[in-house]
Amino acid sequence: MSNHTAVITGSTAGLGAAFARQLAAQGYDLVLVARDGDRLRMQAESMSSQYGVGTSVIVADLVTDDGVAAVQERLADRAHPVHLLVNNAGHGLATDFIDSDLEDERKLLRLHVQTTLELSHTAATAMARRRGGRIINVASVAGYTPTGTYSAAKSWVINFSKGLHSQLRSRGVTVTALVPGLVRTEFHQRSGITVKAAKRWMWLDADDVVREALTANAQGAAICVPARSYQMLTAGLRFMPDSMVQWAVDKRTRDSAAAGSAAPGAEYGSSADGTAEPTTEAINTVDAYKAAKAKSASKASKGRATPPPPPA
Repeated sequence: MSNHTAVITGSTAGLGAAFARQLAAQGYDLVLVARDGDRLRMQAESMSSQYGVGTSVIVADLVTDDGVAAVQERLADRAHPVHLLVNNAGHGLATDFIDSDLEDERKLLRLHVQTTLELSHTAATAMARRRGGRIINVASVAGYTPTGTYSAAKSWVINFSKGLHSQLRSRGVTVTALVPGLVRTEFHQRSGITVKAAKRWMWLDADDVVREALTANAQGAAICVPARSYQMLTAGLRFMPDSMVQWAVDKRTRDSAAAGSAAPGAEYGSSADGTAEPTTEAINTVDAYKAAKAKSASKASKGRATPPPPPA
């Protein structure tokens, strides 16, 4: 058995599976959490046989109180302390807010916000008591754009993680928000989400994303945005006026509606692995935004122009 144990939610696919592989390769014992019991047990057996680490599973639906409580019980176990928690479980919705079932919207917030809060609280309390531990909360570049419930939830994850990092670093606990863009996983297909107009460079490899996340967390970073391209894009968004970002989102929404394509949320606003749209649009349409503002100002100016004097 290893001296270190990691709990990973949503471990059977995508980023969660990449976290499991890389942490097992580092010698961590694993506590794997997911809803699909058969798939979870197969993963545990594979990790144990391939890397020689101890594995256990918790079959849990993390949008339920009972499911969250099962993971909290493991996180609070003083006899078998957890050294790293990865809050990775997530899902998206392929519909706009008013087209979604209200219960589905509640479940999305329950999983991304309340569950992350509750598991982080239990883990952080135990880690602070031992004066050592690490937490990684998987967020998204979508958290920097106003594109619906998912982006709002991921914005909360980013700010929550940064605040918790500041509170806990003096107690030996590092909390890192992982903020990826588009990642090659099965998530979009499982959620019924279609990603359009994404260029090849926008897609990241899950193993690369996890490698950067673990490095940033080990180095004590509060936030990790993998890939230079996304670092530049998110930096641009943070310094842009809110009106400019909102304009880019509104423009994308109008263009999608005019083209008869899927709703914007189905294209880019609901990816648990992050998103590039409308981040790229926000960067690339700065000139268009300025031109539109100038045109509007010009029309207003003409409307206020002094009328010509009456004929003599």
